[in-house]
Amino acid sequence: MQTSIIGYPRVGTLRELKFASENYFKGEISIDELNQTGANLRAAHWKIQQENGIDFIPSNDFSFYDGLLDTACLLNIVPERYQALGLSPLATYFAMARGYQGEQGDVKALAMKKWFNTNYHYMVPEINDATTIQLAGTKMFDEYLEAKQQNVVTKPVLTGPFTLLKLAKYTGVKQANDFVRATAEAYVAILGQLNELGVAWVQLDEPGLVTDLSQEDIALFSKLYAQILSAKGNVKVLVQTYFGDIRDCYQTLQELPFDGIGIDFIEGKESLALVKQYGFSDDKVLFAGLVNGKNIWKNQYKRTLGLLQELRAQVKQIVLSSSCSLLHVPYTLAHETKLPVASKRYLAFAEEKLQEFAQLKSIADQADPYSTDLYLKNEELFNSVRFTNNEAVQAKAAALTEADFTRLPAFGEREAIQHAKFNLPQLPTTTIGSFPQTADVRANRFAFKKGDITEEQYKQFNFEKIAACVALQEEIGLDVLVHGEYERNDMVEYFGESLDGFMFTEKAWVQSYGTRCVKPPIVWGDISRSKPMTVEYSAYAKSLTSKPVKGMLTGPVTILNWSFPREDISLRDSAFQIALAIRDEVLDLEANHIEIIQIDEAALREKLPLRKSDWQSEYLSWAIPAFRLVHSGVQAETQIHTHMCYSQFSDIIRDIDAMDADVITFEASRSDLAIIDVINECGFQTEVGPGVYDIHSPRIPSVEEIKQGLTRMLAKIDTAKLWVNPDCGLKTRGEKETWASLKQLVQAAKEVRATL
Repeated sequence: MQTSIIGYPRVGTLRELKFASENYFKGEISIDELNQTGANLRAAHWKIQQENGIDFIPSNDFSFYDGLLDTACLLNIVPERYQALGLSPLATYFAMARGYQGEQGDVKALAMKKWFNTNYHYMVPEINDATTIQLAGTKMFDEYLEAKQQNVVTKPVLTGPFTLLKLAKYTGVKQANDFVRATAEAYVAILGQLNELGVAWVQLDEPGLVTDLSQEDIALFSKLYAQILSAKGNVKVLVQTYFGDIRDCYQTLQELPFDGIGIDFIEGKESLALVKQYGFSDDKVLFAGLVNGKNIWKNQYKRTLGLLQELRAQVKQIVLSSSCSLLHVPYTLAHETKLPVASKRYLAFAEEKLQEFAQLKSIADQADPYSTDLYLKNEELFNSVRFTNNEAVQAKAAALTEADFTRLPAFGEREAIQHAKFNLPQLPTTTIGSFPQTADVRANRFAFKKGDITEEQYKQFNFEKIAACVALQEEIGLDVLVHGEYERNDMVEYFGESLDGFMFTEKAWVQSYGTRCVKPPIVWGDISRSKPMTVEYSAYAKSLTSKPVKGMLTGPVTILNWSFPREDISLRDSAFQIALAIRDEVLDLEANHIEIIQIDEAALREKLPLRKSDWQSEYLSWAIPAFRLVHSGVQAETQIHTHMCYSQFSDIIRDIDAMDADVITFEASRSDLAIIDVINECGFQTEVGPGVYDIHSPRIPSVEEIKQGLTRMLAKIDTAKLWVNPDCGLKTRGEKETWASLKQLVQAAKEVRATL
């Protein structure tokens, strides 16, 4: 039995890449120092995989920001506005990722979207009619040689041409089919270079194949690979899929001359059935994704060996693989000093999954794998009780009725009541919630957690920050204020820490995008709320101003989607438990005179099944009701906001409207305000605030730029329904750029308001 990893985490066990990159952005370290950090991380990743006997170790899975952006740069897909800056290759790369504002010019970053059904974000390649797709970079080859010099033989990894062209944004007349020939020739050139280097295997990632495919899509895929594979030479080509099954193109992949096909047997519901129904070519190697690359629970060897046994009856050549890249799990349990030993034994992060590969490799090669000590020890673990149950919570969820999911009166009547109550100006201005988490904010929280300061000292610091934040918001003229969220480490982690049923790590960071990492909570039992979580700080902010102050909460679907869920109950049941807990907080905020409450569902679309036929039955049928459950008990005068970001919402826009919020803010700036067309076309009833500037970039928008955006919005959206806000929370931004940008936002709103 051989083993393969699709990809490995890259930010470092202690986020070394994050800190090095941010120091480089601030000019505190040189490009050579940044590159050295990258080299050190790659060497460590290759070494630990080699030590655990991984036979197919990936290279080129490392990235300073995003793998798809790396692919775009490798293939010369760099829009002219970035080339015109005249920057170094790496500075140009970061300008595409983060935007640029300096002596050489002022450009926005590329659009950013969620990577399929994960919390990872990718940069959207931008192709126009003048784009010349061709091999232009060397990163892929350099990293292969770098590993080889360390006596590690790797399989280079690259996003495949089909997924690249399907995910790209086309800004001219030409579309994907117009770039087939050039793209195929570029990949042929890549294979030529790999042949010269003596590469044995190359992995071309095609997750686009697990989505709904039309006949045109399959024709596009076939046309690309017919040309590419005809020139592959001695290098063997693995087409790697993940995040689902390949029911629409299974036979096509069998017919094309691939040397290996990577199939996900964890999220791929039909994968095993497809192999049994259609067989598997004897001249191909099946890279069987049987070790879950997304969750943090230990692998149950009984299940994996059972699937392996069924596959061996059908397939001649099998390699045991991860179901997807290990990018989506934390690095290691080694730094977790506070987790109970009894709990840790159920967990497996990236390094521990490598150990599982080594054990499975050993067990699978035995004549009687089920009698080995490794197998028996694993089975004993799975026969023990690990999750904690709360019968009261279960009973409360079971007693829910249709009335619990319905808010009265209906939206139209509520809207009129709220307009009369708040009497806000046209185009009311607000923010999404969080303000910069500066060094002193983080130091205060860290000191409290360490026990160096008292709770009273900790809170007093936060009260002072809130007072300053409210005063500054009033000074620049925002209409609806927030308290700034200085007490919160993360929009999900904070609530998980305040609820019963979650377990927390110290260093289990997972990359969300670029240098942004999150530390997802672990659902360890039934979820409940034992005390208020946000009321004290929100009420304090409210006492400082006559303007409305939003109470800020994270919604149940986002909390669940950004946590590692338990495996013994359904996602629906977990979501309803969380919703009941957040509902209690909503009602407490309302009782404390917080009249506007924002319940963020940033990750609503994240776990939407990749096939439309599964949307209602497997997700939306409980995700939308979970949100409605949270707010259905408030009075008509209480205004409910929600926020969503960095996903494609056009195809579920009616479901979003059915959430029955009063105001919804969307990310829109990086997607060129595309959401407003969809909102206009579907007769969206909810009031909306499409983001007018990109907070994931340090650049400061001009007043004119924001006014142009608002003018475009007003051409499609009723003035009475339009809000003005940034596209996301401001936690990760610096204070100087934040306040400068918000001043521009308020000024732009005032100037447009004066013309109405």
